[in-house]
Amino acid sequence: MRNQKPNRSMDEREKLRKFRELDDAFAQALRELEKPNSRLDIPTGPPVRSLAELEAEEQQQRQQAFETQLKTLMKEYAQPRESVADLLRTMQTLGHIA
Repeated sequence: MRNQKPNRSMDEREKLRKFRELDDAFAQALRELEKPNSRLDIPTGPPVRSLAELEAEEQQQRQQAFETQLKTLMKEYAQPRESVADLLRTMQTLGHIA
């Protein structure tokens, strides 16, 4: 049991050291923000895209995947473009596809 106390206090010291480092970094960032003509060197990630852009990209990927799969099936079953177009219109009319 005596061996556990020094480890615990060491962990507490490590936590305190990390907290101080974080506090110092935060204080430095605040000082940089307060300087009127300073150029901020704040690390940033990739540009943020809007939800609409992400959804449009996802929709385009789904459309491309569908077209690729459809062309593969048309070739495999030797179906002409017009026949498949008629089938798709019929399915859409019946509400089987959006």
